Amino acid sequence: MWIDSHCHLIHKRLLNLGGPEKVVENAGQAGIDAMVTICCDIAHEFPEVLSVARQFGNVWCTIGTHPHDAGVPEEKAITLEKLVELASSDSNIIGIGESGLDYYYKNSEPEDQQESFRKHIRACIETDLPLVVHARDADDDIIRIMREEGQGTKLKGVMHCFSSSRKLGEEALDFGFYISFSGIVTFKNSQDLRDFAKDVPLDKMLVETDAPFLAPEPHRGQINEPALVPHTGAVLAGIKDVSEAELAARTTENFFTLFDKAKLQ
Repeated sequence: MWIDSHCHLIHKRLLNLGGPEKVVENAGQAGIDAMVTICCDIAHEFPEVLSVARQFGNVWCTIGTHPHDAGVPEEKAITLEKLVELASSDSNIIGIGESGLDYYYKNSEPEDQQESFRKHIRACIETDLPLVVHARDADDDIIRIMREEGQGTKLKGVMHCFSSSRKLGEEALDFGFYISFSGIVTFKNSQDLRDFAKDVPLDKMLVETDAPFLAPEPHRGQINEPALVPHTGAVLAGIKDVSEAELAARTTENFFTLFDKAKLQ
């Protein structure tokens, strides 16, 4: 059985598949035990994200501001104290993020992204919740800020939808973070990512969809959903030279080790 460690159940694209109820039903039929629906916008999105998590016994959520929204006034106004308060307010909230840096799109100024990233790291340290990191074209600053804010602390987390440099991946592993692989690892042009995945210890590996984005082969280009996790898992199992059942079991164990607040109902 599998756990989708990162999806976006309230995204409007999933309405084309029938919405959260149908997506969760499809996942169960495909052998997906549970999933985490991710918050990207606290001021506007979080209430609905939390509502969906409360609706199902096998869905949890996070709270956080995506780097794309780091410059939005309503998000900037959320203080560290408020983030900690909200993150601690409900047992369905098992992580903080996704937060990080995205210099590819730069939908928010790098300075706003960095300030938000630091706030999220500090909230994780204070709450002992894991950090869900978004990293794109910002490897050096991601490493620098993680070191400055987290070195010598109990900071823990996951590099979500990993497709960055080997350097960032190795730094994250040295920091004790987990590496989560999405459908990108199944793409033909992702050999470097597969080479890195081969070297990631099994006890530091997670799987995700990032649904509705990045559907794995042979569904590339379609709307992604948690039910497609096994396709990514099968590729990773081949890379690691283990059975799909073992890869599923190990990544599930890793999930509950990292997200130790998660409890199936």
